[in-house]
Amino acid sequence: MRIFKTRAARAITAAVAVGLIATGCASERDSDNESGGAKDTFVFAGAGDPGSLDPALASDGETFRVTRQAFEALLEHEPGGTKLVGGLAETWSSNDAGTVWTFNLRKGVKFHDGEAFNAAAVCANYDHWFNWKGTYQSSAVSYYWQTVMGGFAKNEDPETPEANYKSCTAKDENTAVIEVKKPTANLPGGFSLNALAIHSPKALKEYEKQDATAKGDAITYPKYSQEAGTVAGTGPYKIVKWNKGNKEVTLERFDDYWGEKAKIKNLVFRTIDTEEGRRQALQAGDIDGYDLVAPADVKTLENEGYVVPTRGVFNLFYVGMSQSANPALKKKEVRQAIAQSIDKENLVKTQLPEGGKVADQFMPDTIAGYSKNVTQYPYDPAKAKQLLKKAGAQNLTIEFCYPTEVTRPYMPAPQDLFELMKADLEKSGIKVVPKAMKWAPDYLDATEAGSCALHMLGWTGDFNDGYNFIGTWFAGFDKQWGFRDKKVFDAVNAGSKLGKAEERTAAYQKANEVIMDYLPGVPISSSPPAIAFAKNVNPPKVSPLTQEIFAEASFK
Repeated sequence: MRIFKTRAARAITAAVAVGLIATGCASERDSDNESGGAKDTFVFAGAGDPGSLDPALASDGETFRVTRQAFEALLEHEPGGTKLVGGLAETWSSNDAGTVWTFNLRKGVKFHDGEAFNAAAVCANYDHWFNWKGTYQSSAVSYYWQTVMGGFAKNEDPETPEANYKSCTAKDENTAVIEVKKPTANLPGGFSLNALAIHSPKALKEYEKQDATAKGDAITYPKYSQEAGTVAGTGPYKIVKWNKGNKEVTLERFDDYWGEKAKIKNLVFRTIDTEEGRRQALQAGDIDGYDLVAPADVKTLENEGYVVPTRGVFNLFYVGMSQSANPALKKKEVRQAIAQSIDKENLVKTQLPEGGKVADQFMPDTIAGYSKNVTQYPYDPAKAKQLLKKAGAQNLTIEFCYPTEVTRPYMPAPQDLFELMKADLEKSGIKVVPKAMKWAPDYLDATEAGSCALHMLGWTGDFNDGYNFIGTWFAGFDKQWGFRDKKVFDAVNAGSKLGKAEERTAAYQKANEVIMDYLPGVPISSSPPAIAFAKNVNPPKVSPLTQEIFAEASFK
């Protein structure tokens, strides 16, 4: 029996991925000080809009930065770190096989709608996700459920993975037992995902009255997830307004929160989709902080007295290839040619912050499982042309999708990165057809569905295990990549079944070598993203997982 204990008094929580943002209007900000009182609104700007107010329907950091403030999972990560600690569960344990997980829950916790949190609420959530039907079973909608727990009570698509979730039992009011069919490296880390945060059972009943729908690659999300009023979590803030016209989400302190109350009453996230726009808004005093600082702006802001902490390296930027979108990519020589056409060194040197690194596999070198023995694909346009000729693809034309209205921790300026890579590919004789798409939900849905032959994406780790990187993409058939290769799938899954850390690390190293020999896509870089705050702000602890909790923030 393995037992895990949390710190005795946990004030705040965190959960996964990275972020979104917003800002208050001038009248709100002016009212903070009109009588000489303390400011009661904190405004933070990010790079893109959220896709949903229900984190279970999301897979992107823009959404999770907002929902993380309002929803809590069974487990969390310690503020500023990657160590798992208790969230809504004070302590947790598993059987030796890792298939039965017991959670001893916090007492006296309330949901935003006044409902009481208990073991029955935990099981209501897990059973709600397990019984999703229709469009909810799309990997674009239920990505994290499928990643951690597999499929559903009744899969409607043969491509949907087999369900690994077995049951949830409320052993008593404060003890929940979750059982899975097979051990997986995604647990216990998966229990910390904001996508698996716990909602009020009363809210769940309202959710179940509405459906998500799909037309082609376009997903229409249920109404409750697109406007404030129905969703209800247990976090230090509750969501009270989503003004899509002004690209703002407003949250208000939850005074019945079980832990330490938020230090600032109102929290506003505003989307400002350019690096320059975010910097100028901070310098003008219109916002109190922003994420994804342009590399060239870090020193400038520091010299002006702003607080600009840099997170640790815990991400990967890559060019994905969808073999289903363009059959030419089924030929290994074509994939190799694309890899050897991209000048990664130049991208890192000109586009990433100080500390950025060239990637040669699908995890950063800060993760256990990184291998020093993977196949290398150095920049070599002449070799790329030879490979294309060998494949009979000298006249290759390929669509390359890239996102707009967004900046990501691994991808500071998407269009600039795209233009450089487009020029690189054209030097090798590849004709590139650009396709720009709005980040959320268009680009995310299209890439998840495998509609883009080439696309730019990345990953910030959800928790500290190598499988959270390579298992995210290559544990089985994934529409984003559109390939089937048993050798790759078996190598990736081998590590997920091992209990000892050193055995898992060795298995992940071998898997990285197999992946890079097959070459499903091109890993480009890893980088340490910076986040900036106004001079009068005591910022929250910055997280390598980009899981900042804004209830920790205060004004000086």
